Amino acid sequence: MTRIEPIIGVNDVKESSRWYQTLLNCKSNHGGNTFEILTNEAGHTILCLHQWGEHEHPTLSSPKVKPGNGLILYFRVDDLDVHWKNAKHLNATIEEAPHLNQNSGEREFSLRDRDGYFITVST
Repeated sequence: MTRIEPIIGVNDVKESSRWYQTLLNCKSNHGGNTFEILTNEAGHTILCLHQWGEHEHPTLSSPKVKPGNGLILYFRVDDLDVHWKNAKHLNATIEEAPHLNQNSGEREFSLRDRDGYFITVST
């Protein structure tokens, strides 16, 4: 089995962790100021947050390069309406309100996280 566990560079691990926990109804499985593991209800890692410049990783060295170029964080959820309410509660920057994606045939919405990453939440 192969699974992906994306790691993104963020400016404030604790605040980004709270933001994603609110949006995705996930939970912290690590905690801390420099690294966080977020898991779904089954305990599977869905996203890791890494403080910029920590641990000498070459691709996580500086937030001065615009984060997210060439990247979409795409989350599939069971209840889009719950996650849409969560996004509005966060006062997130909304890129697209819930709509039917004509290509996938699925409902989705898109927004930016605290660090500018583009996120799509889809059924």
